[in-house]
Amino acid sequence: MASEFENNEEKLDRFDSDLAYEEPHVSRAKGHRDYLEEHAAEVAAVPPVIESDRSREREAIFEEERSDVMGMSGRGLGILGLALSILSLFFLPIIMGAAGIIVGFIARKRGASGLGAWAIGIGIVSIVVGIFVLPLF
Repeated sequence: MASEFENNEEKLDRFDSDLAYEEPHVSRAKGHRDYLEEHAAEVAAVPPVIESDRSREREAIFEEERSDVMGMSGRGLGILGLALSILSLFFLPIIMGAAGIIVGFIARKRGASGLGAWAIGIGIVSIVVGIFVLPLF
């Protein structure tokens, strides 16, 4: 006696049976008791993000506060660099002049371009005078 599986296979192979004229996944599911499932996912475009006026205002306030903080620290560093450069004209010109130049570059990067430029300029003058002019005296 043939098993149920073999009987179903014979029915699937024959074209004159009722199972042969049904859709393949339906006949296979009925014949073998396999339940084939189909899964799908919905794909939709992501809606554009609309920024509100409130978020733009918050960004503007944040940028303004950040520039204020950066400007004040740059101004303080600019004054420090300028003081180092001026002191280097009278005392340890190479060491203090180099320190004034470095602090001047940092001050320019943080927003105090005028003070930083003066610190760099005076520091360079101090180093040049310290290397080339002072040994002559």
